[in-house]
Amino acid sequence: MPGERRTGSVIAVLLALLIVGMLAAALHFKRNSDALWQIVSEKCEPHQRERGEPSPCQRVDLTQRYVMLKDIHGPLQYLLIPLDRISGIESPQLLRPATPDYFALAWHERQLLAQRRGAPIDDRVLSLAINAQYGRTQNQLHIHLSCLRPDVRQQLDRLTPQLDTRWQAVTLRNHRYWLRAVTPAGLSQPGAFIRLASELPQARGEMGRYGLALAALSDGRLVLMAIRRDWLRLNSGSAEEVQDHRCQLIAPIKKAA
Repeated sequence: MPGERRTGSVIAVLLALLIVGMLAAALHFKRNSDALWQIVSEKCEPHQRERGEPSPCQRVDLTQRYVMLKDIHGPLQYLLIPLDRISGIESPQLLRPATPDYFALAWHERQLLAQRRGAPIDDRVLSLAINAQYGRTQNQLHIHLSCLRPDVRQQLDRLTPQLDTRWQAVTLRNHRYWLRAVTPAGLSQPGAFIRLASELPQARGEMGRYGLALAALSDGRLVLMAIRRDWLRLNSGSAEEVQDHRCQLIAPIKKAA
């Protein structure tokens, strides 16, 4: 029966995709998922307190309780990592008003990229990203501060006139995203994580399934880009996919010493 064969094929494909997702989750836990936490807690913070210098981090902020660490990938990529033990975007601690607004703090630190490059960088080149629970390799919250992909930049430029304070479904990188414009001042009021949990239906109860990115719009506003994990569509919820760690939008670029 042709119909039955097609149904069986569809079920087989869905099962295969489900297995891929489960394998991805298993690999997530097999790696040294505490590597970033070990760097922060055993090196950066103790060195800052004992010697007054943050190595191997570039900055340790003991007041707001975070560090900035140059990532090994890409000439300009940095990571913001809390000094407190916070697993990731799924942590309820991120929804508490007393928790530092790590997303806004990461955007504030974007001058580190210009300092490393030795020249100013247009905000429209830059982006933030945090991956979903099973779309990451580390179990310490870290926000990627890096360049934006050229194709995503072009798409955001086209979308800018229609973006407002509503979350709108858009396809980026062949995945479904929800986009919402915010003003620079509104980024920390009430904060990106609280905004995601409060405004997207069902997000509060399943924050670990979401990745979140941010970029500048051509009119001076910012845009939040949320992606929800969907194994059946080969989507792990890795918002980092909108970033380009080679920084092709900055040309020419040389790797800093």
